[in-house]
Amino acid sequence: MIRCKDIHKSFGEKEVLKGISFDIPNGKIFGLLGPSGAGKTTLIKILTGQLDFEKGEAYILNKDVSKLTGEDKADIGIMMDQFGVYERLSCMDNLKIFADIYGIPKSRIIETLALVGLEDAINKAASDLSKGMRVRLQLARVFLNTPSILFLDEPTTGLDPMTQKLIHKIILDKKESGCTIFLTTHNMEEAAKLCDEVALLNEGVIVDSGSPKDICRRYNHQKKILIHLTSGKDMEFTHDGKCAEQICRLMEDGKIETIHSSEPNLETVFLELTGRKLED
Repeated sequence: MIRCKDIHKSFGEKEVLKGISFDIPNGKIFGLLGPSGAGKTTLIKILTGQLDFEKGEAYILNKDVSKLTGEDKADIGIMMDQFGVYERLSCMDNLKIFADIYGIPKSRIIETLALVGLEDAINKAASDLSKGMRVRLQLARVFLNTPSILFLDEPTTGLDPMTQKLIHKIILDKKESGCTIFLTTHNMEEAAKLCDEVALLNEGVIVDSGSPKDICRRYNHQKKILIHLTSGKDMEFTHDGKCAEQICRLMEDGKIETIHSSEPNLETVFLELTGRKLED
């Protein structure tokens, strides 16, 4: 559904993207993970035809992005920053504008607002919405024409945990309905929870990619098992057969409260590969 091959993009003398390549199959969530300024938003703008690039190939819906028709673009939903929110208009009137653009019946508006949990805020002005409700209004605009591809640029930044959880459920529900989703984030927990595959982007280069679990396993240098006993004591074992008998005995005696392996998380992997934190 989405493919990049050796994409290069510069602004003046600064090269922002330095040979980006990946493929995203239909119906998957792909996460582009990196700190602010890494080039995530630039790549979205290239893939959606908002920006030109100097070198490489970019395809979406099996078409060169430079040759997308209006009909093709109507099958693509984009959520970026405050794009598409009119402050003085109500939630209903905000969506009416886009319903007219796409030729969508007004009945679809109420249906879409209910989908994101805004059915009780239909007549509320966008300027009076909380940050979480505002994000949901943006998602409603994106979902209005039922696109098959979604580009979501850091959709949960600055939201409280409960609202993040709600947005995550909406995103996963969209995946279940068959959508292909391109998600940018610097939240490694979000990426691990939502994404089938992630690419770690740093200074315009993908430093590694794969499923979140596979990436973390690749950088599990310690290979240890961490056990917390019912007595409150913590124990550490090497990840090999030598300690199996001792661990088995602790389990048989009912002394183990929790047991974990030592794989790093995506944040730790990114720090190891780049020397920077994802929140930089």
